[in-house]
Amino acid sequence: MTTTTLAVLVPLLPFLGAAAGLLLGRTAPAFVRPLAVLPTLAALVLAALVAVRQGGGPAIEAHTQLTPTGSVPIDLALDIDGFAALVAVLVAFVASCVQIYSTGYLRHDPRYPSYAALVSLFTSAMLLVVYSGDLIVLLVGWEVMGICSYFLVGHYWETPEARAASLKAFLVTKLGDVPFLIGLFALGTDAGSFSITRVLGTVVSGGLHHPTLIALLLLAGVAGKSAQFPLHTWLPDAMAGPTPVSALIHAATMVAAGVYFVARLLPVFEASQAAMVVLAAMAAVTMAGSGLAALAQDDIKRVLAYSTIGQLGYMTGALAVGERGAAVFHLLSHGAFKALLFLAAGVIIHAAGTNSLAAMSRMSHLRDRIPDAYWTMTVALLALAAIPPFSGFFSKESVLGAAEHVAGGHTEHAPGAAGWLVLVSGLVTALLTAAYATRLWLLAFRGRGAEAPDHGRQPLTMTVVLWVLAVPSLAFGGFAYRSLPDWFDGHDLTPTLTTSILGTGLALVGGLVTYGAWQRTGALAARVPLGAVAAHPEGDAGLVEAEAIASHEPVYGDIAYAPDPADPGRLLLGPLHRHAAAGFHLDAVYSALFVRPVQAGASLVRFLDREVVDTYVRGAAALPRLLGAAVRRAQTGNVQTYVSALLAGTVVLAVAVLLVATGA
Repeated sequence: MTTTTLAVLVPLLPFLGAAAGLLLGRTAPAFVRPLAVLPTLAALVLAALVAVRQGGGPAIEAHTQLTPTGSVPIDLALDIDGFAALVAVLVAFVASCVQIYSTGYLRHDPRYPSYAALVSLFTSAMLLVVYSGDLIVLLVGWEVMGICSYFLVGHYWETPEARAASLKAFLVTKLGDVPFLIGLFALGTDAGSFSITRVLGTVVSGGLHHPTLIALLLLAGVAGKSAQFPLHTWLPDAMAGPTPVSALIHAATMVAAGVYFVARLLPVFEASQAAMVVLAAMAAVTMAGSGLAALAQDDIKRVLAYSTIGQLGYMTGALAVGERGAAVFHLLSHGAFKALLFLAAGVIIHAAGTNSLAAMSRMSHLRDRIPDAYWTMTVALLALAAIPPFSGFFSKESVLGAAEHVAGGHTEHAPGAAGWLVLVSGLVTALLTAAYATRLWLLAFRGRGAEAPDHGRQPLTMTVVLWVLAVPSLAFGGFAYRSLPDWFDGHDLTPTLTTSILGTGLALVGGLVTYGAWQRTGALAARVPLGAVAAHPEGDAGLVEAEAIASHEPVYGDIAYAPDPADPGRLLLGPLHRHAAAGFHLDAVYSALFVRPVQAGASLVRFLDREVVDTYVRGAAALPRLLGAAVRRAQTGNVQTYVSALLAGTVVLAVAVLLVATGA
């Protein structure tokens, strides 16, 4: 079988699995789980074969004209270089883990068939984005992911939180997609083609007429999709969806698409120095702001959500200094440990009997009850904090090293200002990342809340997936930084001494300071009586999560818990804590700037439609109605009346004719 055929099957198999799952979900439920897992696993095997055959060499290209479109053709094309080959393996790997994990996590969920089918469709759309060689076909996968995220985030649609989160995710990403679409058309018009190869060739030859405008338009879509400032506010709220969905969105699909897009078309952005500075500023604000916000969250999944925003900021920062190899290296490394963090959080939810709404302040004695989640999450948090030799250290240091290189004026692809922005904010974020990772670990596994009833052991499918993901979280970075340059432009990814010492030192300081603050503020959490709340004897984590979202209360026992006074985040942030916990009130700003004006405009339109337009419509209808009433009164059905009216009319006409004749 040719490599091209294998590549076509990679996104096609999950798509066929999604279609079959939707068709057979009700009539043949026994086939739902195999249709969810097997096509995705097959896609993983084929993606790995494609990567082996590609081998970091010349890109695999194939295309056929989709349909005649006039001057700018649209092709059904493949363009698989080293970046695309490895990112596809990541997507299929994480999606397979999520599908396997979900068979246990949502085993009693009545909507599991539609959920599994949408996860497969989500995976297929992302793989289409990764492999596509045509920008319009890429846009199809880009938008399909948007609608899949809407349905999956809103999986627990009975709850107002899930409904609001899914709508917010859809609208905010669409806000970025509008200029993104305009930018794609402008790019295709300048290049005379939507083919990525021809577009990049046009950039090299200097054929772009409006590089800054095109780059900024495209960045709006990237900011929405990859949750970068200022369009990042949808991602923390998206935690109202099932935890495995969060793992998929944060680790391998949706938010990864924007970073991958910029990496794929980096020369387009490098053609504008202004766009590179804007990209660097966006990354800097995103990294630092998300780190502060993560340190203030009590919801374990919201901590991880802000963490994702910050790690994506590292990736966009690497792109802002012209180093797409470092960006995709961190994308691959982050995909493994962030999927592990979310899926381990799902096990914590199962064990604690509560969703992550105020969860960390209510957790206690979980270390011994869920040892698999404890050890694997510890590995993932060390990778997140970039502690050597875990994978996050090597990938994050490649970003900081690239920023240091540009800040020193050693490149022509990015301005020195971009290098300094990324370097300084990246080092600050290294401190904050270690701080909130340590805080999460302490509150989740050494928390001083009251202990929840034991819901029993987690399904084997959930536990096995955690250990599978722990392997790349621990070992991928040390292996990859030596071998990936052959796949990624040949640029060295070896950590530099200066940034390694600074980054690791700041991470250690952040962790130690947080631990000290935790010890200083340690106190037992108060117990407050609460009316009995139904437990889930079946121990289904998905049902536990859904009911906790709906009730805003823990779904176990008869105890509610006050916020843990031992939370080190409150001490470390001081008066900034309240603002950081609210995401620095960006939602309130957007409500004042956009939501309320739109609502006021809608109210005005409704008033004008009701009081002005409808008045004219009612007036136009009133005259015929009055005339009709008058004519209706004349239709009495009395023959004598009709004859009398006829005679009277005849007399009137005769008199009129006589007067006219006399006057003549």
